[in-house]
Amino acid sequence: MTKVKFTKMHGAGNDYIYVNTMECPIADPTKAAIAWSDRHKGIGSDGLVLIGASPIPEADVSMRIFNADGSEAMMCGNASRCIGKYVYERGLTKKTEIRLLTLSGIKTLNLHVEGNIVERVSVDMLEPKMEDENLFRPNHGLTEGTFISMGNPHYVIFTDNVDQVSEMGHALEHHPAFPERCNIEFAKVLPDGGIRTRVWERGSGITMACGTGACATAVAACLTKRAGRQSRIVMDGGTLDIEWRKSDNHVYMTGPATFVFDGEIELQTI
Repeated sequence: MTKVKFTKMHGAGNDYIYVNTMECPIADPTKAAIAWSDRHKGIGSDGLVLIGASPIPEADVSMRIFNADGSEAMMCGNASRCIGKYVYERGLTKKTEIRLLTLSGIKTLNLHVEGNIVERVSVDMLEPKMEDENLFRPNHGLTEGTFISMGNPHYVIFTDNVDQVSEMGHALEHHPAFPERCNIEFAKVLPDGGIRTRVWERGSGITMACGTGACATAVAACLTKRAGRQSRIVMDGGTLDIEWRKSDNHVYMTGPATFVFDGEIELQTI
């Protein structure tokens, strides 16, 4: 029976199963993501991340990410940080600046290394987009939030009740305004200047953190004059530092990445 080696990692509580497909190819990642993400019958995760060789010379390594429902995501900030830690500490690269190929372009990862351990990772998330007819149709009645694309769609709602994510998340993800569904953030500015954020991720539901969601929240807070260009986004699983840099209009995200455990799983489970 064929067994697949995997690594469980999380970034601020946003946990995924990581497979190095250069060693263990996955023929049906959609089916694998659904089966293995199950927290009762599988490994348990927010989804499956495939680490692969880059097909183009401009990037060092590639990432494909599949949500817990099997749908493929364009990008994940927390997963990209974990990939930086994985490829460096597992000896796949000696670089501390890594170019990661994703479905939303090449992201640059800067590793903060202390004693051969990657303590934190900063990711250049590129420029945010406030308009995208393929992802958001504002004439469908949603007016209380701010649409931001970070390579994937986000809708940020500032409210005193961030816990309504559990009641409203699913309906908003599937709202007619979002032709490809959407990630939903409920956010509140804290007295100390941090921004408390809870997230409903497209295809996964409520998650402990979302890197692109933290970036979208920071941009939305700046656009609505609730914050400046640097924000501390406090999510269920931890805190991410976001800077929307004026010099190049790029969003930079910095946060932790953590190994949980390694294991093997039989392909028969899918």
